[in-house]
Amino acid sequence: MSNELTRNYFELFALPEQFELDRAALDARYRELQRSVHPDRFASAGDQQRRLSMQLAARINEGYRVLKDPLARGRYLLELRGLESIDEQATHQDAAFLMEQMELREALEAVRDSADPFAALNELLARIQAGSEAQTARLAALFAEQPEGVPEAALETLQRMQFFRKLEQEAEELEAELEDL
Repeated sequence: MSNELTRNYFELFALPEQFELDRAALDARYRELQRSVHPDRFASAGDQQRRLSMQLAARINEGYRVLKDPLARGRYLLELRGLESIDEQATHQDAAFLMEQMELREALEAVRDSADPFAALNELLARIQAGSEAQTARLAALFAEQPEGVPEAALETLQRMQFFRKLEQEAEELEAELEDL
């Protein structure tokens, strides 16, 4: 059981080390791993065995969280390939994407003053979702084209995905705020 703690998440879940993954296989393996380290199975074991079980359960939970999320999975793949840190604050040099960011931010700010704030917010959330899905598909294609090493545009794509994730969170916070009014 202790060797499971040193495996990377793909090895732990018996999945190929690639961006595209079988979500059903991930979910099934997660349930299987969780059952194997459930505290009830180690109730009569020694302290070391129980502690190891808890550590492995935490590792399984973290691995599942990373692998099921395209943004986290992309970052993790780059880390496995030697890219140590990913600067989330880096700016994008692509003028078209900078304009898109500004337009989306302006749309978010305009929601409150809209005649129908919820309709405006739903429209904005749909645009954010479409942008996020497009970047996820782009990242999948980049990793598929270059299964080894670090795809050239992967870092920029991850930064774009991060932008859409953050904007989505801000839109959801605004939605909760509007519901409370």
